[in-house]
Amino acid sequence: MTEVELTVDSVGVRGDGIASHDGGKIFLPFTAPGDRVRARIGAKQGGGRSGAVVAVLAPGARAQPVCRHFGDCGGCALQHLSPEAYAEAKLSWLRGALAQHGFKDCDITPLQRLAPGTRRRARFALTRGHAGFHARASHRIVDMAECAVLHPALFKLVEPLRRLAGEILPPDKEGAATVTLADAGAALLLDLPASPKLAALEALANFAETQDVARLSYRVKDQKPAPVAHRRPARVVLAGVAVDLPEEPFLQASAEADNVLGGAVQSLAGDAARIADLYAGLGTFSFALAKKSAVHAVEGDEDAVKALKHAASRARLSDRVSVEERDLARRPLTPQELARFDAVVFDPPRAGAMAQSRELAASQVPTVIAVSCNPATFARDARVLVDGGYRLGRVQPVDSFVWSAQLELVARFERS
Repeated sequence: MTEVELTVDSVGVRGDGIASHDGGKIFLPFTAPGDRVRARIGAKQGGGRSGAVVAVLAPGARAQPVCRHFGDCGGCALQHLSPEAYAEAKLSWLRGALAQHGFKDCDITPLQRLAPGTRRRARFALTRGHAGFHARASHRIVDMAECAVLHPALFKLVEPLRRLAGEILPPDKEGAATVTLADAGAALLLDLPASPKLAALEALANFAETQDVARLSYRVKDQKPAPVAHRRPARVVLAGVAVDLPEEPFLQASAEADNVLGGAVQSLAGDAARIADLYAGLGTFSFALAKKSAVHAVEGDEDAVKALKHAASRARLSDRVSVEERDLARRPLTPQELARFDAVVFDPPRAGAMAQSRELAASQVPTVIAVSCNPATFARDARVLVDGGYRLGRVQPVDSFVWSAQLELVARFERS
């Protein structure tokens, strides 16, 4: 491979530093803007070529990573950046996505950074005697001795899961553990290569007891989860309302993210009396908005819809929160259906909400509030809304996924 000296100009949307060479881009993992490096140029990669750093000749906007596993573990991509370079990297991704769809001079607020050590959901890879996240671009498991991202209550399960994997997994098989921090402890779903026999079931039940988890279930391939222990109700509190957790819930990254994003949505909704909350999940925004407004929550996942309905009923909010199960990608709300709302909130998955955005663009809803975890699909959907007569207001980026190559944002659109 050819070795060259390069200067890193920026950080790309995957978290790699980007340098220029012979008119093309070289992607250099774990480098920072201003780094002068000697690197080997590798294979073609996403509009450029991959690169491997041989030596850092002069450091740029760097900081000391806070985790000993950084650079090996695939969980974080940006711990090595200085605070200023970190914020600029994430904001540049948003600016770039917007500019690609014709939004050159958007009003973007400073990046709102949330605290590390608060992530409440994780999926750990398991093999016999190993538990942790995969290494970068590898199936190898990094046996975690620390984690600066996860809530301590989740991280303390890593070592017990490592021991459990040694008891229940065959030597040549891999499993996974999805752990969600509920209000009364952890809810744990194990993906196993085969149905556990009696000894393994006993080990699972003992794990639930000794680790004081609220709920433990297992799943084999595409089968429905099977319960092992249900010691306490697994619930989260959203805007003061307790919601039962499905086995695989969609949640914001942390309780702090619930509060920040929920507060932003409430503020942007203003005095809207009737609000549609699309892609409502478990009701993160529905219950926050219901404090002042009547809310119609629409969600495609059957288990989430059941949990949302039960929570509204239990909290005696059924008169303020109505719930509808509906696949919005295949059957979006039409302009006629949207006509009864003063505002619409939508928080789609990473793929965005193209079908629903087209219907919104054809509607007369006065205010639309978008929440997104993907600047690229947000910008695409925003183009549809603006071409339909909406005006894009201020965009608020929120760093819910600390040190990762992900970015949340909230924005408001108003009819021109």
